Formats: sequence, structure tokens, C-alpha cells
Amino acid sequence: MIPTSFDYVAPTSVDEALSVLAEAGDDAKVLAGGQSLLPILRMRLNAPEKVVDLGRIEALRGVRDGGDHIAIGAMTPYCDIVDDALVREHALLLAKAVETVADPQIRHRGTVGGALVHADPAGDVGAPVLALEATLVVVGPGGERTVAASEFFQDLFETSVGDGELLTEIRIPKHTGWGASYEKFVRVSHQWSIVAVAATVRLDGGSIAEARIGLTNMGSTPLRATAVEQALVGKGASDLAEACSAAAEGTNPPSDLNGDADYRRHLAGVLARRAVQKAMEG
Repeated sequence: MIPTSFDYVAPTSVDEALSVLAEAGDDAKVLAGGQSLLPILRMRLNAPEKVVDLGRIEALRGVRDGGDHIAIGAMTPYCDIVDDALVREHALLLAKAVETVADPQIRHRGTVGGALVHADPAGDVGAPVLALEATLVVVGPGGERTVAASEFFQDLFETSVGDGELLTEIRIPKHTGWGASYEKFVRVSHQWSIVAVAATVRLDGGSIAEARIGLTNMGSTPLRATAVEQALVGKGASDLAEACSAAAEGTNPPSDLNGDADYRRHLAGVLARRAVQKAMEG
């Protein structure tokens, strides 16, 4: 289908974008890569009067060293995340997850910030960002504020980014030397995750000293498997099955044509064990 007609604006600064959003109000939609928005417009599930394209705001792109964290501009495309040396050294889990997103064409157009604000629970960015305990920078008419990843995701397709606000940056504490793996289960290549598990671990003498586990598509938002994280401390590679069996504890996975809730709960445990085992290998 063809979208309904709309005005198109491409600001070159955050201030200009905020001004356009303030003027347009509820009649505007933000374009941050378009890999989710454009299909919605084509199916006429949304018909904004104005589309505000952030693609020309260079200040929202790139990865920088922030001292105790790395800072990722919200408009940084997936392909830059995968190849960036800072991300691979200090936030390997995010690179591992982004590698699984769709195909090269999508990874060159889609952006990490766009995916986070879209907040699809089957998307592959939310769980690693949550597991890495990131802080997200949101800018609006009232100025700049920071939101912990644990408070950023509110509900299905809903985040703490309010009307007239923009996500500008993702700050991830450095997890230097941590092993990482993102285990994703799909029926068809390049599909949204039926279930996925993001795991990153710090080893001490062959056993796990710290673990962070994020779950994809096990509820209306990305989730942390805190019970698994605690159970993994002190475990070696041969002691993972029991600890990871609790991966689905406290979750509320959907039931659909790809699998019912019980099937997803079973998958979560299996994928958690695989992810942690691979993370321990480097």
C-alpha cells in the first residue's frame, strides 16, 4: 500500500528537531532509520501529518569513550555498532546482539536508538542494553534527563520518552574483558526473535564472578533474569543447567503462531544455558 500524504522535515540539529516536534504536537512522527516506521505507514496503521527525519543530525551519530562508559549516539546505525572497536572491547554483548538483526541492508539503515524507542519486545537491542545496565539520555522542552534502562521500557511499544522528547544517547558502563553471547531462536532466517537470551559474564579463575542476563520476547518489555544471574555466581562451565533452568521465572511470554507461552519458557532455559556457555568461552 501507499502511505497517506504527509509533510516531511529533516532538521540538522537536536534543537531544530525539538522545535518542529513542539510545533506539530501529536500530528508528528519521528523517523530514526525507518525500518519499523515505514512499514507501519505503508500499511496505514499510522497516518501522521508530519514526519521528522533525524537522519541529518550528525551529532546523534557515533561512539565515543566517556571514561567509565561508552556513549552511543541514538542515530548510530547497527552496522557501525557491529564494527566499532570501543563497542567490541567494552560492550561486546551489544555487538553480538546487533549482528543477528535482520540482514546487511537493514543493519545499514536501522538505528539503535530507533529500535529502543520503538520498544518491540521481540527486537534484539532492548535485552542487551538492559543487561548491560545502560543509562539513556532523553532531551525535551524541559532540558536533558537520564533514564536507567530498567525504567526506560514501560510496556508494549511504550517507553519513558514523552511527547516532544527525543532519545539522544545510550551510555553503557564498560564491561571490559567480559565474555558475551546472544542466542536467538527463529523459524526463518532474519525473523524477529521468537525467544532470545543476551548473556555476558565476568570470569575469575574459570568460574563466574558476575553475570548479566537479558531476555527478548518473554514479556511486553525486555526483561532481566536476575534469579539466573545470582545462581550463576561461582559456577563453572559444567554447572550451568540448574542455574539457567530458572530463566523464565517471573516472565509472561506471549502465545502466538510461533509458539505458546510454555514453549517459550522452555526455550528461555535452553537458550540461557547455551548463551552463558558461549559467553564463558569468550
